[in-house]
Amino acid sequence: MPILVIGGHTRSVGKTSVVAGLIAALPAFHWTALKITQYGHGVCSANGEACDCATSDHSFAVSEERDRSGESDTSRFLVAGADHSWWVRTEQGHLAEAMPRIRKILATTQNAIIESNSILRFMKPDLYLTVLDPQTADFKASAQTFLDRADAVLLHSVENASASYSPPHKTPSSNRTVSCAS
Repeated sequence: MPILVIGGHTRSVGKTSVVAGLIAALPAFHWTALKITQYGHGVCSANGEACDCATSDHSFAVSEERDRSGESDTSRFLVAGADHSWWVRTEQGHLAEAMPRIRKILATTQNAIIESNSILRFMKPDLYLTVLDPQTADFKASAQTFLDRADAVLLHSVENASASYSPPHKTPSSNRTVSCAS
């Protein structure tokens, strides 16, 4: 079963939009989509605010999305046409504990698309795409670690990018850059 991973250098750079766009563009693949969210100290990694993604009784939680309203990221995957959509929440540094459950889900899929950088610590996908936005200076350590493994970089339009932006020194191993409008 082929696995596609979509990562990005920080939050809110369009990773979910890329995942949903690929699912919508390639419906014959019968995607199972997974979104991995890491959190710490009661603060959500998605927006820096207090959240309900933390679990008090263990270090991870996995839930299948059923809502097709499009109001959550995993719901957007279903709206785009995914056969199944899963939300994996782990404490920072505890993704390894969720990997047996993730592997069990992946074993039942025809094609998988995963929104995460950190999953690359535990698997080598068939394709890894990373989303970069030159207008956002923040660069997650996990994105820096795996940037050189990217098969392609999806780069937001740089027309209005700040002249002070300096990408990390690593370059994708394939040396391919794909430009897309933001």
